[in-house]
Formats: sequence, C-alpha cells, structure tokens
Amino acid sequence: MEHTGKKRFWARIGLASAFALGALASSAVFAGIANTKHNLGSGAGPAGRNQVADTDEICVFCHTPHGGDTSNPAPLWNKRLNTGGAAFSTYQSIGSSTMNARFANDGLAGGSVGSVSLACLSCHDGTQAMDNIINAPGSGGYDVTGGGTNGLGWVWSGPNVTAAGLLTGVAALGKDLSNDHPIGIQYCGGGPTVAAPGTACRDGDFVAPQNGSIGGATAFWVDTTGGAAGARDKNDMILYNRTFPTDGAGPSVECATCHDPHAEDTATRKTFLRIANSGSAVCLACHVK
Repeated sequence: MEHTGKKRFWARIGLASAFALGALASSAVFAGIANTKHNLGSGAGPAGRNQVADTDEICVFCHTPHGGDTSNPAPLWNKRLNTGGAAFSTYQSIGSSTMNARFANDGLAGGSVGSVSLACLSCHDGTQAMDNIINAPGSGGYDVTGGGTNGLGWVWSGPNVTAAGLLTGVAALGKDLSNDHPIGIQYCGGGPTVAAPGTACRDGDFVAPQNGSIGGATAFWVDTTGGAAGARDKNDMILYNRTFPTDGAGPSVECATCHDPHAEDTATRKTFLRIANSGSAVCLACHVK
C-alpha cells in the first residue's frame, strides 16, 4: 500500500509539473506575440508600434474564437476581406519579359490576389481601418459587416496609422502591388503543368520544394532548416495550394511564404521574415542566383 501511495504521489507531482510546463509554454508564446509590432493593443509591447487605446487585447485584430469570416483560409479571421481581387494590380501588369509563371485565379473576377494573402491585405492594403473587426471584445460586439469602413471608431496612435486606424507609409501597400514581390504566382517557374509532388522544378532558377501530407492535403514548402524529410517547419518558406488556369492546383507564393505574422525578432527579422535575411538568405532560399 505504501508503495502504491508513493506511485500516486509522484504521479500527482508529474501531472502538476506537466500543467506548469504547459502554462510556461503558453506564456512564452503569448510573450512572443506581444513583443511584436502586430501587438496593436494598449498593453505592453515594443516601442514604435501602432496601437489602440480602447483595448489591451492582442489577437482580436486578426482572430476571433467565434463567428470568423469563412471566406478566407486564414484561421478564424476577424476582419472583413476586400474580395474585389480585380481591384488589385499585381506584378504581372508591368509585362516583365522574364516572367513565365502563371498567376492564380481562385474565383476572384479577373484577379489573382486571394488565399492567405487577402488576410494580410485586409490591413496592409490601407483601405480599411485595423479595428474593422467582426467580433469586438466583450459581449454584444458582434457585427457581421466588420465594423464599417472606418472600423469601431477606437482611438489610434503610432508612426504609421491615422486617427481612424488606417495604415500609412510603407506598411500600407495599397492596391497597386506591381512594385511588390509577386503573390498568387506559381512556384518553380512557368511551363505546361504545375510541378507535381516528388518531381524536380521545371525551372532550374528555383530550389525544388519539398512536399508532404498535412491535414490530409498535399502541402509544399522550401526547406530552410534542414529538418526531417516530409516535416515542415514554420521557418521554412511555406507555399500554398492555389488553382492556376489550364494547369490545375499547385504550389503558390503568397505573403506568408516569406513572412510569419506571429514572429518578429527585432534584431534580425524586423519585418516578420521567416528567417534572417543576412546575405539575402530569404531571396536565395528559393531563387538560385
């Protein structure tokens, strides 16, 4: 009986330790997000960020546990999306003679901007307030229209935001994306078909992506961390499945291919890059130059 009692005692100690470690891990994750410029709340955060005076919540400006927008694959998205894809001008509009890859069209009238990139642009196109959210903190704050063009009317301050909560400066990419890295574009260059899993890149100017099954679907990424084959890491360059005219589904470059919105190292990754860009490492992770 004494031996069994000791077992139970140490089992309880182990369980308590597991809970404590879990709490510490959660705290560490929260602290990491809080210490980025995507902390738009009034609580403690890095200097020089845009912030609202009306709430100290952090996640609410992008995510909601209930009532999120289901028109975007970004999880539990809490903002109204600008779904007028044709309203965006993309890199293809400049008619580059070296561009041979296709742009995606996932149902947006004549446009290629979609997928997870629309989530980023719901703030960064500079056309709607950052507090234009569907589900505001507290009871009774749900508004399926997303708070209206000017958001909830909260009080904003910061170096790159108007009093109405609109991004300004370099952070506001606008709807003319012709001077930005292409998004919604095939990875691996042009050709008759999108690169299938397990095949080499069609264009030798690109690093061949890895692939694996995640959530029952084929996922693509460019390995930057040297992890196990078939194992994607958040610091890899993540590619997204999109549909291309005449080519079918395949890996696409999107905003979040190079950027991780939840991680910002103010010393080496000031712009949420998935890896530090020392020696142009971000560019050379995909481009063979």
